[in-house]
Amino acid sequence: MASASQVDQIAERVERLLVRYEELQRTNALLVQQVELLTQERDSLRSRLQAARTRVDALLERLPDINPAA
Repeated sequence: MASASQVDQIAERVERLLVRYEELQRTNALLVQQVELLTQERDSLRSRLQAARTRVDALLERLPDINPAA
């Protein structure tokens, strides 16, 4: 049978584990939020890049064809 000291030690370890678990839960929530923000930023940058590519392509289409005399 476990002595009172062992029970106290186990209870203390359980308490520390619960505190650590709560800390990890908070950290995880913050990381999830950060991933969501970064995903939104990435999507926005991709959209802006595609728009810029479209504008460059349109400008290139407007350039006259330059065929060197053969």
